Amino acid sequence: MFVRSHSLLGALLALLLAGCAGTGGQVRSDPAPAGTAGAATTSAAGTDSSPASATVDTGDTPQAAAVTAPERPRSGETAADAGAPPANGNGAPTQAEVDYAAIYGEEVYDPIADPTLPDPAQMPASYDPWEPFNRRMHRFNNAIDRTIAKPLATAYLEVVPRPVRLGVRNFFHNLGQPVSALNALLQGKPKQAGHSLGRFMVNSTLGIGGIFDPASDAEIPNRSEDFGQTLGVWGWERSRYLELPLFGPRTVRDVFGMAGDAPLSPTRQLDDNHIRIFLQGLQLVDVRTQLMAVDRMREGAADEYALVRDAWMQRRQYQIHGDREGDDDELLPDYLLDDEANPTVPIDAMPVIPGTP
Repeated sequence: MFVRSHSLLGALLALLLAGCAGTGGQVRSDPAPAGTAGAATTSAAGTDSSPASATVDTGDTPQAAAVTAPERPRSGETAADAGAPPANGNGAPTQAEVDYAAIYGEEVYDPIADPTLPDPAQMPASYDPWEPFNRRMHRFNNAIDRTIAKPLATAYLEVVPRPVRLGVRNFFHNLGQPVSALNALLQGKPKQAGHSLGRFMVNSTLGIGGIFDPASDAEIPNRSEDFGQTLGVWGWERSRYLELPLFGPRTVRDVFGMAGDAPLSPTRQLDDNHIRIFLQGLQLVDVRTQLMAVDRMREGAADEYALVRDAWMQRRQYQIHGDREGDDDELLPDYLLDDEANPTVPIDAMPVIPGTP
């Protein structure tokens, strides 16, 4: 009996010694209360160069959780790529990134001075060699606008009901469709010419002389063309900016275009000078009411002349080349769209002296 007990005691002692050898001499502290992490054990191998390890006791089998220092960024890798804190919202490096770079000898990534970024987009400069003259003419036009055109347009908006104003706008826009159709043909766009003629026929009949716009309800596309655009399509692409009295922004090319469109104007074909001048004056007032939407933007500009010139030149460039290059109208800013929200003064809207052809 003593021998058996002695043998059993020796076996237990051997198992105990084997367990101690397997754990490397580690001594685990008392388990932590439920819901908290257990105490970490310390390694007896004090000369180990690998990252320190810790043992977490959750009440079940202990799990090793590696606690490592931040990795050094590899070649071609920035501090932010290697795990450093991100930069501030304004793009400047944070203090943590600066400290990280000082420790590991890496340069702080500066998104503003990144040589791999593409060059910023360069907007085409407006061709304006006559700028001193144009600025003086712009001030003259603004004076006429403040004293005459804008007060008339304001009174027109207050007195005339909106349905009547919309009918007037549709009427004058419909009168320009035959000229648009002819210029579309001259530019080699027969489909667009058919659209303009179709709009004119539908609105002149079903729309009662163009007062209503059933062509838009029928989804017939609407894009106006003039002889200035035709000259641009024919090859006269670069033309100097010129601001005309009363007519406003133009180019030298557009001055010749106005001369080409004037004889085709339906309004100018009227023999009764009184009716003709009344219609032309009404069209001028209607055009000015459409420009009310951009008045606030112009008044808040640091250089109102440069804003008007650049916006008009960009819009004109799109009118000449945009549809041929396949631009998506939905992605364009409003001032580039060829609609009635930002019109220019047409040649047929300028009243002429009675008795002149």
